[in-house]
Amino acid sequence: MTPPPVEELLTRGELTVHGRIAEASNAVLRCTVTHEGHTAECVYKPVKGERPLWDFPDGNLARRERAAYLVSEATGWGLVPTTVLRDGPYGEGMVQHWIDAGGSPEDGLLALVEGEEAGEGWKPVAFAEVGEGRTALLVHADDPRLRRMAVLDAVINNGDRKGGHLLPGPDGRLYGIDHGVTFHTEDKLRTLLWGWAGEPLTDEARAVLVSLEARLAEPEPLATRLAELITPVELAAVRARVAQLLREGTHPKPSGQWPAIPWPPV
Repeated sequence: MTPPPVEELLTRGELTVHGRIAEASNAVLRCTVTHEGHTAECVYKPVKGERPLWDFPDGNLARRERAAYLVSEATGWGLVPTTVLRDGPYGEGMVQHWIDAGGSPEDGLLALVEGEEAGEGWKPVAFAEVGEGRTALLVHADDPRLRRMAVLDAVINNGDRKGGHLLPGPDGRLYGIDHGVTFHTEDKLRTLLWGWAGEPLTDEARAVLVSLEARLAEPEPLATRLAELITPVELAAVRARVAQLLREGTHPKPSGQWPAIPWPPV
């Protein structure tokens, strides 16, 4: 029997909790979901397990994760694992397809290097203390997958792009996870992917943003679906960020209003 689409499986399947991922700041439960004889691994983040944040409304991080997935799908880049909003054993929450990472972000994507030069194939981010009064240069790969992720983060205003939120898949694709602190109306962009700051957007990125701008207009389906997940002013802010990226034609720079790099960075 042909397996159902992953989104249908996650939405309609029976959710079974197997354990909790202890290192997560919010409740993240490792689960399986089963529907019509097909099973997939997933994570379930119940709204009840969300820790309050001073700068985001309580109880809606799961909706922002779903919204980030919808925007990712609209780009055509598929950077966010399939994510749905549904009821589960502990109430409403986000359910996301589990990605078996083919390695850690440090494997060819992030590094600390001696000296002041990033080296060929790498982009500099910032200097970091590494102990005993020494510093090293934090760099990320000059990788088109990371560059696409940087554009997506600028659109959704991601306030938490840590190294641990980058998952290299076994199929060679790169996925981003943990998008609860996104879509704020103020500039909250905090990321390790500053290496292209101020550089021109690629032709590919510009074409994607032009398409995304059209799909965010009312009454397009994407705009309608996002309006069910984020507030009208937040949706207007998404449109404004896309328009600004197209108008300026460059990757954004740190605003200086917030720490530019999340903590801990990895």
